[in-house]
Amino acid sequence: MQCKKCSGKLEVQRRCRRVRMRCTDCNREYQIHEVASDLDPETEKLLENYTAIIYD
Repeated sequence: MQCKKCSGKLEVQRRCRRVRMRCTDCNREYQIHEVASDLDPETEKLLENYTAIIYD
């Protein structure tokens, strides 16, 4: 997946009870619902490892 701001690579970041997508280039973070419509199969597979994703 690519960052909407700089087109850098987004990776899944797990912290305590939160899961976010973080850009490896500009460090911008996205909540999952912000990028849900753009999830690729690889990222969806990674997110399947989490039983619940908390939106705040």
